[in-house]
Amino acid sequence: MIFEKIKKQRIDMERTMLCDKAVIAESSRGRRKTEPDEADDFRTAFQKDRDRIIHSAAFRRLKDKSQVFVSIFSSYFRTRLTHSLEVSQISRTVARALQLNEDLTEAIALGHDLGHAPFGHVGERVLNRKFDGEFRHSVQSLRVVDLLEKKGIGLNLTFEVRDGILKHSKPPKNIFDFVDDSFKEQETLEGQIVKICDSVAYINHDIDDAARAKLLKNEDLPKEPIKILGDTHAKRINTMVRDIISASRDLEKIQMSEKILGATNKIRDYLYENLYNMVDLSDEIYEVIEILETLYDFYIENPEKMGEGYLRIFKNFSTSRQVTDFIAGMTDTSVIKKYLKVTKWMGKSPPKSFENRLQSWIGLEWPQEL
Repeated sequence: MIFEKIKKQRIDMERTMLCDKAVIAESSRGRRKTEPDEADDFRTAFQKDRDRIIHSAAFRRLKDKSQVFVSIFSSYFRTRLTHSLEVSQISRTVARALQLNEDLTEAIALGHDLGHAPFGHVGERVLNRKFDGEFRHSVQSLRVVDLLEKKGIGLNLTFEVRDGILKHSKPPKNIFDFVDDSFKEQETLEGQIVKICDSVAYINHDIDDAARAKLLKNEDLPKEPIKILGDTHAKRINTMVRDIISASRDLEKIQMSEKILGATNKIRDYLYENLYNMVDLSDEIYEVIEILETLYDFYIENPEKMGEGYLRIFKNFSTSRQVTDFIAGMTDTSVIKKYLKVTKWMGKSPPKSFENRLQSWIGLEWPQEL
């Protein structure tokens, strides 16, 4: 009885405190599979989704997946997990200010990168090149919550959370068959918040990480947009967040003003030209590409090495699909461990300098068996 009362209070609170364009949990378009209504569950549908994401294996693995800088080099660089938490915090701030649904916003933010490959965007590019289809981390994130988590059962999230996860990044024109026609409809304002706050988070924390890696100094940043946005990490985020709230008050669209958007885009363009391209040309990234491509080719030729249990659960997928999902689910460290085992099993050895660096990355003894 007490839990029914708590849930009713939460539902009433959403009805009275959220704006007319907010998504009310009670009005959700539902889940792919119908679930029994648990009378003693005091959580709303979106609160349940958030909890399912946080307790998922894919969410835990984000702590060992690189954002931009390979996280095994330093415990201070952002990982996919810390990035997701930062996106969640910024998104919730905007949602609260605009009287939109914080629970829905938080669930989307925490789940938006569950499908990211190991080693950041370089991993995504390798899988996109090797896979028979098209690999996009936004679509892969939806695959994770729909098809891959809980040994093929999935998390059975609500439509609104799944929609926000898929559309936080521009999806490909021909998305996989499991995405139905309903996803052609406009995303929620809560989903739009996560999409724009994802950019706010990564632009600013990538500058911070680049400074920590001694690849960038604050004075190197273009002066005009910095004058508009602020000369510190905190000032820039504050400027962007306040502008999003101000520019989105009519709730027609979540957006930035023309002035702040222009300055933000200049900073982003600067990072692509002077940071991301530099990182992509580093020796470590070439080695990461070699590692991922070797693993992919190995598992295509030897799918049984992925494990009998894995193949049994996902037997209806093509081999290319199985291998892509398998590698996409790995962490940076587990990829290196598998690579060392695979090369040993194949009777091959990486160059000695490469081998020594790999060993120092993870502190592994040379593996004795696959």
